[in-house]
Amino acid sequence: MFALLSRVYNILNPPEVKRGDVSDGDRPLKALNFGCLGAAKITPAALIQPARTHPEVFIYAVAARDATRAEAYAKKHGFEKSYGGPTAYQDLIDDPKVDVVYNPLPNGLHFEWTMKALKGGKHVLLEKPATNTAAEAAAIFALAARKNLVVLEAFHYRFHPAIQRVKAILESQELGAIKTISAALTAPRGTAPEGDIRWSYDLGGGSTMDPGCYTVNVLRYLASCNPTAVLTAKAVPYSSRPEHKQVDKMFWATLSLEKDIIGELHSNLDEPKIFGIIPRIPNLSAIVTCEGGTIEIFNFMIPHFYHSITISPVGKSRRVEKAYSFKGTAKGEDWWTTYRYQLEAFVDQVQGRAPQTWVDAEDTVANMKWVEAIYEKDGFGSRPASKYVFHEDAE
Repeated sequence: MFALLSRVYNILNPPEVKRGDVSDGDRPLKALNFGCLGAAKITPAALIQPARTHPEVFIYAVAARDATRAEAYAKKHGFEKSYGGPTAYQDLIDDPKVDVVYNPLPNGLHFEWTMKALKGGKHVLLEKPATNTAAEAAAIFALAARKNLVVLEAFHYRFHPAIQRVKAILESQELGAIKTISAALTAPRGTAPEGDIRWSYDLGGGSTMDPGCYTVNVLRYLASCNPTAVLTAKAVPYSSRPEHKQVDKMFWATLSLEKDIIGELHSNLDEPKIFGIIPRIPNLSAIVTCEGGTIEIFNFMIPHFYHSITISPVGKSRRVEKAYSFKGTAKGEDWWTTYRYQLEAFVDQVQGRAPQTWVDAEDTVANMKWVEAIYEKDGFGSRPASKYVFHEDAE
C-alpha cells in the first residue's frame, strides 16, 4: 500500500529537475524546445508533467486558434510563449526556437500539421492514431526520412516495463506457442460527451480509431506478427442521426494472424452506466492463450497507476507479477508514467542515442492498415483522407 501511495503521489507531483544543455560524452547536446499544437486535454499528462522531470526538455510554446485560450493555457502550464489566431499553428512551426512539435490535434488534422511541421524542419511527437489512413502515415514517414527528422506515433504503453514484461514471457516460450489473443478497451459513458470530436467522422472519430487503435496495436505487438485477414467485424453507430452513420461507438472484430494466431478485439467508447448512474470500471485487458497456459495483463494502457500480470501455466501454480521499472541498466523509476518512458525514448532518438524501445514507421503504417481493414469489413469505411496536398517543390 505504501508503494502504491508513493507511486501515485510522485505521478501527480513529479519531482522537477533543472533543465539545460547537456553532453553525451564529449558531444554537446542542445536541450529541446517543444511546441504544442492546440490546447488539448491530454497534453498535461502526455507531455507537460513528464517534461518537468526531463533535463533535456523545455515546454516552450503552445498554439491555439483562440488567442485568449492559448495565453491562458500557456500561463497555467508554464509555456514560455503562446500563439493565437487563425495562423497560430503555422506561426509556432515557423518559430526558429522550436525543435519539436507535439501534435495532439484531432485525428483528421494529424496528417496536414505533421507534414507542415516536417516541412518546417521540426521533429514530431504525434498522438495516435497517426492519421486517418495508412497512405497518409506512409507519406509522413517518407518525408521524415528525406529530411532526417524523427516522428513517433505516441503509443505510450509500449514504452512501459509492464507490457514489455508480458512480451518477454511470451518470447521465452514458457507457455509455448500463442494460439489466441483477446484485447479490450472500454470507456464509461461521458468520456466522450455529446459533441466531442471523437464523434466527428470528418475529424477521424469513432471507437475503432480511438480506443480501438490500441487494441489493434497490442494484438500485433504481443503476437510479434501482423494480421492476414479480418474474419469478422461488427460496429454500432453512435446514434441514428445521419452524421453518425459511419461513426462507431463500439466494435468487435476477429482477425487471423501469421503463425496461426487468432485475435479478438473489442472497444467501446460509450459504455452505459449501471442503473444509469454508476460508471462502469473500464476494461483495459489483454489475454493471451498459449499451448501451455495463459497470460493476462490488467490495465495495459496506463499501468503506471496499477496493473497486474497473471501467468497461469497448465499443470502449475498461477503467479502474479508487476513491473513498474526496468531492472539493471535501463532508465526509469517506479513512478515513471508510460508517457515519461515514452518521452525518454523520444528524446534519446532525437539526440542520437539508442532508445530503450521504439515504434517505427512500418509499425505505424501497419496499424493504420488494419484499422482501415476493420472499417472496411464492418461497412463503416475508412475515415476521410485529408484534403491537404503536400508538394515536393514546396519543401
